[in-house]
Amino acid sequence: MARHYSTRDFFRQMPNALLARYFAGRGVFSELDFVAMPETKPDALFGSWLYLSDGQRSAMDAEFADIFEMGCEKGFRAILDEAQFHFEQAADPVGGTAFVDRLAEMASHYERAMVTFLDHPEFWKGATRFYHADTLSYWRKRKKLGHQAAAVDTASVDQLVTAMRTYFHHTEGRGKNCVVEPFRRGEHDYFFAYPEDFSQQSIEWVDGDFAQRPHTPAFEVVFVYSQAEGSLDLNYRGAKKAIEPLQAMFATAILKLSELPPDPKDSRVYDLGPLRERNFEFTYEPGSGIESVVVKKLRLSSRATKGERISLEADTSQDPQAVYKLLDRIQTAMPMAQYDIAQVELSVRVVVEAGRPPKTVKISISHPNSCSLKYDALDLKLRDMLSDSGIEPRELAELPTPEAPDAEAPAAVAPEPVE
Repeated sequence: MARHYSTRDFFRQMPNALLARYFAGRGVFSELDFVAMPETKPDALFGSWLYLSDGQRSAMDAEFADIFEMGCEKGFRAILDEAQFHFEQAADPVGGTAFVDRLAEMASHYERAMVTFLDHPEFWKGATRFYHADTLSYWRKRKKLGHQAAAVDTASVDQLVTAMRTYFHHTEGRGKNCVVEPFRRGEHDYFFAYPEDFSQQSIEWVDGDFAQRPHTPAFEVVFVYSQAEGSLDLNYRGAKKAIEPLQAMFATAILKLSELPPDPKDSRVYDLGPLRERNFEFTYEPGSGIESVVVKKLRLSSRATKGERISLEADTSQDPQAVYKLLDRIQTAMPMAQYDIAQVELSVRVVVEAGRPPKTVKISISHPNSCSLKYDALDLKLRDMLSDSGIEPRELAELPTPEAPDAEAPAAVAPEPVE
């Protein structure tokens, strides 16, 4: 559930010393004594805040909202991921360790977010992009793209920009302008694309004036490429017919392929068939923090009649096998051999923080390649569980090419056939 932002609550969460630094940088509230102001009681500050002009408050409120959003565990992880890239690029492991230690000593994630915003603006943009990507759901996966490195040079990024502009402008009448921002996060390459959307009108207050005002927003396309897996995950909230063209643009511009390789003959990524069996056991590492995985919902799709589906859902809080007992009762009334599992909902209990109660995470997986998991630290751990359990099979490692036999070595003799 999204956290609710308000300016007063933001002031209450943030240490006075950091608020003083922020406002000093913007040339306001020099008359306020932030040292004398009680912590978590910003009444004097909020009273002065209300007398600022609309323009001043709007600009700072937008920054406060971003800092507030980053003031959580996921935001902290995104900051660390972006900082790690910068320190590795600078070959400065000592600086990286000092940065992590400094943030770790702080009392809250709000404080960590504000310090990063004030003192490390070079980390801020990438961290906010990663945090946003971690909140997105229902990615489209494409495998079998090879294992070449992603090209992040200006010419390659511009090639992707041009391809996206051309496609959306000619097919949908939007996308005249476009920006693509590449980032590196661990072993993954992220590309955030922002094509121009259709013009819109919204009702707004500006300096006390209430009116409808036109504006031109951007829509978003996010690419996440794994060189190790040779896979591309795509997040795009638009027409499904654009998915494959967008994958092809990325393949040619960023991966330097002549064309988008065909999907494997069996295009399924998530193998849901084994979940029909009630004795199916999920596999996960002992140190993963995962305590249990329960099938909470099944949706069956008929092979014989297009569009015919059966959904099974049960309360598994008292009986982890409740869905399967319901399936048993249905199978006694009708043949189920002509139905495949098209969707499954899992309930996972996992310890996120030591000393805290386990968290219950819902995972929704749909045939062929839709999954509600995101790409933050917790969801990557749950993706590993799916892979280890055979639901999302990992690619077989490529076998090494055998070396040519030594010329002086005796040739191997084939064994005699057994009769």
